[in-house]
Amino acid sequence: MPALLPPVIPPGGLCRHAQPRFTVDELLVRPWEPSDARSVHEAYRDPDIQRWHVRTMAGDEALNWVRSWSDRWAAETDVSWAVTRDGLLVGRVGFRALSLADGSGDAAYWVVPAARGRKIAARALWGVTAWMFGQVGFHRMTLGHSARNETSCRVAVKAGYAYEGTQRLQGLHADGWHDMHLHARINDAKVIRRSASVTDHV
Repeated sequence: MPALLPPVIPPGGLCRHAQPRFTVDELLVRPWEPSDARSVHEAYRDPDIQRWHVRTMAGDEALNWVRSWSDRWAAETDVSWAVTRDGLLVGRVGFRALSLADGSGDAAYWVVPAARGRKIAARALWGVTAWMFGQVGFHRMTLGHSARNETSCRVAVKAGYAYEGTQRLQGLHADGWHDMHLHARINDAKVIRRSASVTDHV
């Protein structure tokens, strides 16, 4: 069935860009490299990362995971960046389940234990969200986390993702179903432009 509306972002609207690198204060947010695999493996040995992301990285998984991101960028389905400080991996940030038709995606991030408490996830997420809005034209990014994960809730708010509500028993974790908090950030500039365009034609 033909769509009645054009996609928010035309096909190719993301992958026509080279994946950017950002400097956020002392952080370098960059595309993944094969040499990051060992650090990713170590990160996923952390109990908190395992708990909230519901996985480990055993054997060649970390290397395959790192290598997969260039293909996902080209397919415009998911994006991810390594977050480093002084040459060391301190976290990751990105978006899953991208929809160019709707101009939407779901934020994801983690920070290694030794680097926590420095607002690394919030700062990196703020920067990549701004790029996805300003340079690619995404309309709305969501962020979901377990209602038991208070740290992630603080990250969301600091990164400009407003709390929108609780999804009851929506997320399955190792210890059972969790209520999930839903946050979102809207591309306000795009909303304003769209509203002005509609008003001009009334």
